[in-house]
Amino acid sequence: MHEFSIVSALIEQCEQLALEHQAKGIARVAVKIGALSGVEPQLVKTAFDTFREDGMCKGAELEMDVAPLELDCKACGAHSIPDDIAYLCPVCQSRDIKVSGGEEMLLMQLELIYD
Repeated sequence: MHEFSIVSALIEQCEQLALEHQAKGIARVAVKIGALSGVEPQLVKTAFDTFREDGMCKGAELEMDVAPLELDCKACGAHSIPDDIAYLCPVCQSRDIKVSGGEEMLLMQLELIYD
């Protein structure tokens, strides 16, 4: 379960940012998880709920946005979000495509506590 090490690094990053901004705690963490990132959202939630209790993330809410696969066709120039995971352009059926989104996991927002 690599999600545990990913969440451990995420919490470490959040706590470092909170310290840099002299925050007392963290209220909310928002992440974007690509459909092809290889990260299972439910396991991320479980790991976050487990690891958050020992530091500045104690009680923090986790928001997850699962981003779809995005493709750019080099043949016809179309940008698409296919309904299923298929590596061909839904417009011209070309296989000359580039994945332009859906493989990432990003920290999008961090709500800090200053009280």
